[in-house]
Amino acid sequence: MRSLTVRAETFPIAGSFRIARGARTEAVVVVATIADGTATGRGEAVPYPRYGESVEGVIAAIEAMRDRIADGIDADTLRAEMQAGAARNALDCALLDFEAKASGTSVAQRLGLTLSPLTTAFTLSIDTPEAMREAARAAAQRPLLKVKLGAGMEDAERIAAVREGAPDATLIVDANEGWNEATLLRNLSACSAVGVKLVEQPLPARRDGGLATISHPVPICADESCHTAKDLADLKNRYDAVNIKLDKAGGLSEALSMVAEAKRLGFVTMVGCMVGTSLAMAPGLYAAQSADFVDLDGPLLLAKDREPALVYDGSTVHPPSPDLWG
Repeated sequence: MRSLTVRAETFPIAGSFRIARGARTEAVVVVATIADGTATGRGEAVPYPRYGESVEGVIAAIEAMRDRIADGIDADTLRAEMQAGAARNALDCALLDFEAKASGTSVAQRLGLTLSPLTTAFTLSIDTPEAMREAARAAAQRPLLKVKLGAGMEDAERIAAVREGAPDATLIVDANEGWNEATLLRNLSACSAVGVKLVEQPLPARRDGGLATISHPVPICADESCHTAKDLADLKNRYDAVNIKLDKAGGLSEALSMVAEAKRLGFVTMVGCMVGTSLAMAPGLYAAQSADFVDLDGPLLLAKDREPALVYDGSTVHPPSPDLWG
């Protein structure tokens, strides 16, 4: 019979991670483990207060599925019985890992995927323009930088400073819902002027209707406005791209469906992450194999990752070993 265990773990962040909504110095994750005495599968999720989640609530939602795990629930049934979010992500990934190991195969074989190394973005926290210029200079050798904006009136100066610090890097911007109707066009123009390739979630979710009525000098990507595949069709008149995260989607199973549906609808695709360890990034690599942009840099932002860990060669992240996940 399958058993379920769940626990919270804390990992220190290197320095601090700052976005428009605040700063953190540690990543608190929830790990679900499914075992039967022979095979063991794990999944990691990051509860996100922006979506009404807490560590305690996610653990409770996972614990509520204990009997269903023991009964042999599969990933498809799990999607039907649990709402999308971090709790379902941890269980979905643990189930996929467990089922692969119990069958003596791999998740990639079971899903019909071939895994390749990918180039991930590297995130620069929001700060003063001067500090962001120096952070960009320190990371200038990385090919893709994700720049956090969205606080105060200095975003045009911030993105210009980042471009000065990293003149050759490809830049994407994440405003984290921090702009408004008064600052939107100015900031989009500033991003366009320095060659930004994508701007994530400039306006708050559910207050983003204005994106349908303005020009997009830079492609605009839905993040907080997009959680599962059923959200995608309604985003077409406002967004050019979507950021697919396993913690929003509720697992790799839904994330793969989202990638396929987003491509069918003509969206540019990004596969992103919360700040978590290699155990959270590993299944994200499966979803990201065909993505246009990859943002799976969580472990690069930590002072210490778990062991075993993903191998990062600069900004190139390699597929996981089976003892980590898959």
